[in-house]
Amino acid sequence: MNLPPLRIGELISPIPIIQGGMGVGVSLSRLASSVANAGGIGIISGVQIGFREPDFETNNDDANVRGLKKEIRKARELSPTGILGVNLLVAINNYKDMVKAAVEEKIDIIISGAGLPTELPALVKGSGTKIAPIVSSGKAAALIAKVWQRKFDYLPDMVIVEGPEAGGHLGFSMEELQKEEKPDLFSIVKEVIEALKPFREASDKEIPVVAAGGIYDGNEIAKYLKIGAAGVQMATRFAATDECDAHIKYKEAYINAEEEDIVLVKSPVGMPGRAIRNDFIKKLELDNIPITKCYNCLKPCDPGKSPYCISTALINAVIGDVDNGLIFVGQNAHKLKKIIPVKELMKELVNETLIALG
Repeated sequence: MNLPPLRIGELISPIPIIQGGMGVGVSLSRLASSVANAGGIGIISGVQIGFREPDFETNNDDANVRGLKKEIRKARELSPTGILGVNLLVAINNYKDMVKAAVEEKIDIIISGAGLPTELPALVKGSGTKIAPIVSSGKAAALIAKVWQRKFDYLPDMVIVEGPEAGGHLGFSMEELQKEEKPDLFSIVKEVIEALKPFREASDKEIPVVAAGGIYDGNEIAKYLKIGAAGVQMATRFAATDECDAHIKYKEAYINAEEEDIVLVKSPVGMPGRAIRNDFIKKLELDNIPITKCYNCLKPCDPGKSPYCISTALINAVIGDVDNGLIFVGQNAHKLKKIIPVKELMKELVNETLIALG
């Protein structure tokens, strides 16, 4: 018995698992191609992807476009037939250039969150690249479908629903996340499936809904498949793999994290995030960390008022300076006990899901 494949138009992923984009530099060509080769969908994170380029500090936009193209090419060399995508934040300043670069490199899919990608269909017009917004409510899913349909006669090729237990930036307010009665992914996924139903019926276009945020094992994957999700997106599990593009110290921070170490933090982007409480976070709890260099990378960030530079913090973490870095994690990262190959992880998740589906 096999799992139902994830179909996005003519793209067919044999295993309905998308590896979530993790930036800066945590999911690049090595991880994405390994996941694609194992039958899932591999995602390169586009945020500050040019951090290894020599002119990154002086020519940030061009360095990122160049870095993105290089990683897509590398991933395609490593996985000639697998499904590869990029995750691009709407909040980045050179969003349009990055989308165009991904399309030029014939990326299979662009996943976009941290804001509503209202103009995305225009940027991929005439290409074979699929587009998928990330939403956190049925209302947002219906809004983006309505706007795209009205302005571009286009409906999303897939919608990713990210719940409150995800790592990185969250599409909820700090107040919502700290309430006793928190929003829960299960209810939101059902709400999004329902909200997209009229669009599917009126257009005859399938819009697969994918659940994301804190999903840890095959039992949970089965739970979402049973309510009509077409697949799941998982990031944290893939951070603790041999092929993950981050430094070994970054991966070890995941393995060593206890449940009480996983905390909500305020990000300069204006959204809450979930991270490991390390020396960097402890310093932040006492005072702001001065910004010595601004990359002008994110629209909502004001360096004069920001508590720290998120680019510097994320780059420090991925290159192994974990005490001075920000390590984004999903709520269930404390369950991780070892670093394993992607192939082994995928096999384990598929077997658990099959058993849970009975």
